[in-house]
Amino acid sequence: MIDYIKNIFLGIWRLMQGMYITLLNLIRPKVTEQYPENRGKVFPHERLRGQLIMPHNEANQHKCTACGICEMNCPNGTIQVISKKELDEATGKEKKALDKYIYDIGSCIFCSLCTISCPQDAIVWSNNFEHAVFTKPKLYETLNKEGSSLMKKMK
Repeated sequence: MIDYIKNIFLGIWRLMQGMYITLLNLIRPKVTEQYPENRGKVFPHERLRGQLIMPHNEANQHKCTACGICEMNCPNGTIQVISKKELDEATGKEKKALDKYIYDIGSCIFCSLCTISCPQDAIVWSNNFEHAVFTKPKLYETLNKEGSSLMKKMK
């Protein structure tokens, strides 16, 4: 009989503890972000892996040499590097140049193996996290800009 009464008081005590936590959460200020309405006020963390980009300078030049290491290290084939042969004016020999750098954000697992393994640091992550589209072909992006060329090495 004593255990029965003890269990009743213990149950009431635990119920009061739960009600106390509930009341605390009721009077605390809300931290929920109303995302679509407050789109300009949401600032993601600087280390967020949102979207892969290839930075270009003001002369429309990039650092990618089309070596294909990022494509080889990608575990599910998200990256496709298409290269072409160009004639080097300085040496007169043919060399590999980047034609298209295609990135499929729909199959990317954001593992960052591509950016870690790139010897020229030609690709980086941006903070853009909005990837919702209605059709799958919109998830394919060409990262190198039209008419871009390889950045000359600084001495």
